[in-house]
Amino acid sequence: MKEQTTRAMWWRSPSFILDNRQQQPNDTARGDALSIPLSSPLPPSTTMADPNPNPNPNPLTDKISAYYQTRAAHHGVVSSDWLAQAQAAVGHLPEADDDASNNDQGAPSGKPFSVIDEFNNWRKQPDLAEAVAAIRALAAVIRNSQATTMMELEIELKKASDSLKSWDTTSISLTAGCDLFMRYVTRTSALEYEDFNSAKTRLIERAEKFGEISYKARKIIAMLSQDFIFDGCTILVHGFSRVVLEVLKTAAQSKKLFRVFCTEGRPDRTGLRLSNELAKLDVPVKLLIDSAVAYSMDEVDMVFVGADGVVESGGIINMMGTYQIALVAHSMNKPVYVAAESYKFARLYPLDQKDMGPALRPIEFGVPIPSKVEVETSARDYTPPQYLTLLFTDLGVLTPSVVSDELIQLYL
Repeated sequence: MKEQTTRAMWWRSPSFILDNRQQQPNDTARGDALSIPLSSPLPPSTTMADPNPNPNPNPLTDKISAYYQTRAAHHGVVSSDWLAQAQAAVGHLPEADDDASNNDQGAPSGKPFSVIDEFNNWRKQPDLAEAVAAIRALAAVIRNSQATTMMELEIELKKASDSLKSWDTTSISLTAGCDLFMRYVTRTSALEYEDFNSAKTRLIERAEKFGEISYKARKIIAMLSQDFIFDGCTILVHGFSRVVLEVLKTAAQSKKLFRVFCTEGRPDRTGLRLSNELAKLDVPVKLLIDSAVAYSMDEVDMVFVGADGVVESGGIINMMGTYQIALVAHSMNKPVYVAAESYKFARLYPLDQKDMGPALRPIEFGVPIPSKVEVETSARDYTPPQYLTLLFTDLGVLTPSVVSDELIQLYL
């Protein structure tokens, strides 16, 4: 019964649309571009840069979270040209690559398997979300396991999941992705009636299926959101979100005429990167300083933001500044749309802005700041559900009030 519930939960997502399109002869090339081998990630062609150090160190907030370091490295160094080359290298012969990868999975290596090393290898792909990298790493744990019983394998998998979650306790999507992986992969009654080798094979199949679903989520969200973007509209976006970029890219490729207002996204200025990416697509872009949101809101038709996490109340935790943008949009009757993958649905219920673990970041003001001056270094805020209009997810288009029901089904 649990297995049927889990399958029904995922099967009602629109991923079958992508699968059907991949089976059509005219769309073969596009289908290949969506597939990615599950065992061996691409090496990066550039060195990830460290974020700029804080010129005003504070002994209480000197520790910078891995959450920010990952964002700064990916957004500051990797270009879309490199990503296109990497995807082309993966997609030229996907079946042959998969066969080669599968043959290499069981090959002995001089270095013992480490889930953290596997996770870090996957993280080097800038277009791969941190949670999906964790899902790929956990799938590798099952493939490389030397366990001889299901109990041993589940214990090993649980330890690996806990190791990944402790790698960065501030990452909401990382924790949620690991938890969802454990439930989706291991909770099936069929494992109780099979021998160990068959059960392990079943686990690997479910792990790879979950990774495939998670990887396709961004494409599915982009497809679902297109009916809400109309010709002549003006869209306000905040910072850099890969799923929001995919939404806008899909709209541009569909020949829709729209323009985008990008906030600067201080202090890491991720909005600059998004504006550059949109300019490459010939989308009209206007760059705003963060404090000009209210000034420009009367020109805006809708707000699109991503999310670091979607919580039980239907609200979101996202880059600092999202809350005030939602407040301004709500006061001026502008819809606020959230684009977020289902692996970011987290079992959290923050009551206020301080009711969540901080994700710290360095702040650069350009001038010396006296040591007695306290600097706010939190990287994100919480936006309550009453200020959000709709959430576009790979599970469908949801209202904030439905999120709690989806979370119950996800974590059953």
